[in-house]
Amino acid sequence: MIYNRCGNSGLKLPAISLGLWHNFSENDIFANSEAILKRAFELGITHFDLANNYGRPADGSAEETFGRILKKNYTPYDRDKMVISTKAGYDMWEGPYGDGGSKKYLVASLDQSLKRMGLEYVDIFYHHRYDPETPLEETMAALDLMVRQGKALYIGISNYGPEQTKRASEILKKLGTPCLINQLRYSMFDRHIEGKQFKVHKEEGIGTIAFVPLAQGLLTNKYINGIPSDSRIGKNSLYLHENDVTEEKIKKVIALNEIAKERGQSLAQMALAWDLRGDVTSVLIGASRPSQVEDNVKSLENLEFSKEELDRIDEILNK
Repeated sequence: MIYNRCGNSGLKLPAISLGLWHNFSENDIFANSEAILKRAFELGITHFDLANNYGRPADGSAEETFGRILKKNYTPYDRDKMVISTKAGYDMWEGPYGDGGSKKYLVASLDQSLKRMGLEYVDIFYHHRYDPETPLEETMAALDLMVRQGKALYIGISNYGPEQTKRASEILKKLGTPCLINQLRYSMFDRHIEGKQFKVHKEEGIGTIAFVPLAQGLLTNKYINGIPSDSRIGKNSLYLHENDVTEEKIKKVIALNEIAKERGQSLAQMALAWDLRGDVTSVLIGASRPSQVEDNVKSLENLEFSKEELDRIDEILNK
């Protein structure tokens, strides 16, 4: 495993982190969830990423599953080898205090998350989304409070644009709890954070962690020959739909796959390596079985891209 320093902090994150967005709910087979996480840890993946509402439709069940795995398999000493993160921001419970960025919601949410996981603290607590209905000063003060109370070691934000990131970072610096990291969508098919966003992160000393680096499976060979019945589309996913798999995108996937073959990688491995080529601290992968984790970690065996390869990839993506 490769470990990268996160922003201007002393914390190092693995180049590949494991996200528990899918496959860790109460509806999933516990033994498989357990095997995925254990294999990830064996391979040097020390960062496990959760959120209060992961595990849908049973919100919070991913944190409960994670807590069960920790209790069954790991000691407090092992926990000290892990970076565990969770988030709050999206809807979690009914009523006016169940989402957003208020101190009321954030404090309650983290308390609930810690109980579900059986932890005294998390390493990173994120605000999951910018909330225009709450003063940013209140949201950042709540995050600062979580650190001062010992319930979180570091603070992160997620889905914050460049201007929002800059303001949040300035507030947190004044409070004495700098922003560690911003979690954003980034892949070959979604490059919106290039340019201004990365520039703000560099200026403010903030790390970047990319979610859905494989574009919900599009940047694999899974959909080249149609939609498999066991895919997220085949299972009527809330997040990936049949109209996402267009003929135009499949042509790009096929062309990208040829470059990956020349590099001795699968398309997924090349897509992860591409994310890690510059300003990204870590990429968040999801996995439905341990072998997927193993395959993704192999992407670290070839992280170098020639200028010709990058130019060819850009030409394909810009068609």
